[in-house]
Amino acid sequence: MNVDMLQDVVTAALKAGADAAEAVSAERQSLSVSVRQGKLEDVQQEESRDLGLRVFIGKSQAVVSGSDVSKEARDRLIARAVAMARLAPEDAYAGLAPRDRLFTGAVPDLELFDPTVATADELEAVARATEAAALSVAGVTNTDGGSAGWSSSRWHMVTSDGFQGGQAGSGFSLSASVIAGEGAGMESGWEGRSARWREDLPASDKIGQLAGERAVASLAPRKIESRTAPVLFENRIAMSLIGPLIGAISGPAVARGVSFLKDKLGHTLFPASVTLTEEPHRRRGFGSSAFDDEGVTTTERAIIDQGVLTTWLLNSASARQLKLETTGHASRGLAGAPGVGVHNLTLQPGTETPDGLRRALGEGLWVTSMFGPSLNSNTGDWSVGVSGFWFEKGEIAYPVNEITVAGNLIDLYQRLVPASDLEIRGASNAPSLLIDALAIAGR
Repeated sequence: MNVDMLQDVVTAALKAGADAAEAVSAERQSLSVSVRQGKLEDVQQEESRDLGLRVFIGKSQAVVSGSDVSKEARDRLIARAVAMARLAPEDAYAGLAPRDRLFTGAVPDLELFDPTVATADELEAVARATEAAALSVAGVTNTDGGSAGWSSSRWHMVTSDGFQGGQAGSGFSLSASVIAGEGAGMESGWEGRSARWREDLPASDKIGQLAGERAVASLAPRKIESRTAPVLFENRIAMSLIGPLIGAISGPAVARGVSFLKDKLGHTLFPASVTLTEEPHRRRGFGSSAFDDEGVTTTERAIIDQGVLTTWLLNSASARQLKLETTGHASRGLAGAPGVGVHNLTLQPGTETPDGLRRALGEGLWVTSMFGPSLNSNTGDWSVGVSGFWFEKGEIAYPVNEITVAGNLIDLYQRLVPASDLEIRGASNAPSLLIDALAIAGR
C-alpha cells in the first residue's frame, strides 16, 4: 500500500461526511524456523497487509480496520466508519493531534531496516547451531529446541490535517531452550536475542551456551524460609520493576485517577543515582521513531531525572483531558484509538558491578526469573513470583525457587540502586537493580 492510496481513503472519508480522518496501513512479512534434537520441527511464514481508518464527526469518533484493500473493500470500510461515528457517543477529548506538534520534513534514517532477507535454509542452519551449542554443555540432558526468525514491516499514516509519514523495520531473532537433569529434578534454561540487523545478533554458539549453562546452574534448587533480605534483580529481567512505573505515569491512567503516582509529578521517586531516559532516535533501536502514532514529533528526554519524575506520557486525548500538551507518546494498532507507548527506555547504569554489590551485602537473593506479577494500580502494592540464587558472603551459594517477593513500589523505588552492567537488548533496558530489603515469601 502506498501513501497515495491512504490519501484517497482520507479524501473519500471527508466526502462521505467525516470532519476529519486518519488512515493507517501496515504490511508485514515474517519467517520463523524451529528445530528439536537437530531435526526440523516447524516452519511458519506470514504475509499480511492491513488498513485502518479513524474518522471524526464533531466530537464522536469511530475506528475500523480490514485486510482487504481492494477499491470495493475500501469503500465499504469508509462507509462503515462514517456510519459508526454518527452513532457513537461524544468524546470531549477526541480529535487528531494538534497541527503545530506534527512532524515535518524528511524522516531521518535511523537504520531500522536491514534489507537482508533470511531464507528458511539459513534460519534452520543457525537454529541447529544454536541448539547444538546448548546441548554440548555438560549436564544438559534434553532440549525444547532452537528457533530463528526474520521479519520485515512497513507502516504509513496519512491524516486530513496534512501529516504523511511512515517507516520500515526489520527484525532477526535467535533462541534456544534446553533441559538439565533427570526425572523430577529437571530444570530448564533459555536464552534468546533479537536485533534490527542480522549482523547485530550474538553468535549462535554464545546464545546456545548461555541457555545450557543456565539450565545446569538451576539444578537442585532449594526452598528458603520467609524473611526480609536484600534482593538483586538480574539485568535481563530488571526492567520488569520499571514497567509498573510506565503504566502509572501514562496519561490515560492519570486522567482516570487509577494510578498510584497520580499526584507525584515533579516529586522525587527514586534516589538521585537513578535516571530513566527515553531515546526515540537511537540507531537500530526497536523503539525508535521520529514521530509517534499520531504523527507528533518524538523527543529525547529524562522521564526520571536524578530521581525526579519530570513528565506524564501523553497522547493527544489524555493531554486535552489533563489540560496539557501531548508529549509524543501515542501508540496504536489499526483497530483502535491511540493509547500510550514509549520509545527506547534506558535506566542508566550505576558505578558498582553486581558482584561488588553482592560482596557488600554479604547475603541475599539474586533474581534471574520472574513470573505472575500482581499490581494494585491505585496503591502500588506489588508482588511477583521469582526464582534465582541465594548468595552468601557475596558468592552464589545455591539455586532457589518457589519464592514470592512483595512490597509497595513507592517505597521500593526510593531504595533502588542500579548496578553498572547495562546491556542494550531491546526497546527497554536496565542494569541489574538492587533493593536493600524486600519481603520474601518462601516456605
